Amino acid sequence: MPLQNRVTPLGEVIATPERGLVYANRGCIHDAAGGVREDRHPTKRWIACQLDFRGRRRRPLMAPGKFTELFFLDEATALAAGHRPCGECRYRDYEHLKQLWVELHPAQRGADAIDEQLDRERRDPRTKQRRFHEAQFNSLPDGAFVLHGGEPHLVFGQQLLRWSPAGYTVRTRRPVGARGGPAAVITPPSLVALLATERTPLVPLVHPSALV
Repeated sequence: MPLQNRVTPLGEVIATPERGLVYANRGCIHDAAGGVREDRHPTKRWIACQLDFRGRRRRPLMAPGKFTELFFLDEATALAAGHRPCGECRYRDYEHLKQLWVELHPAQRGADAIDEQLDRERRDPRTKQRRFHEAQFNSLPDGAFVLHGGEPHLVFGQQLLRWSPAGYTVRTRRPVGARGGPAAVITPPSLVALLATERTPLVPLVHPSALV
């Protein structure tokens, strides 16, 4: 039986046999039996890592009392869920984020400030429910996620690609102009801004199924 440690663009933790291309954690969110607890926000530090780094291995996964090893389909999915690049295994990507952050939020410095802001962008401070942000479809960079027809879709070129645990499936033309109206954006605004920059991340931005 697959572990409940795969994460959707909405940040939901599910059990599925497919493995993702990005490794991550947000603290310990599982109990001694390996089930995911109801309180899934023990820390505001949500990071996304390389699958392989200096030969490190964690066995068994989801050990009692240890952080919960999470997996994402790709970096676009991790950013949509609100995870930022790790400052150790993805140092170059993290430094790029920090440089951007000074422009976006001049008064905020360091990892704690970044994580605090992303927590506010991920969920409503009052209700603690998932937040969506409004933007025009034509303003969104490749790699951003939107809620379209009630399902998470990846913005990629002139198309919206529906997310699934195994990859991207149904393709829909991206709405254009005023007829498209505003999009319900899943990816936090500060990470949408990151996607709009020129960079080559140390993890796959999109799963190969997006390129078919």
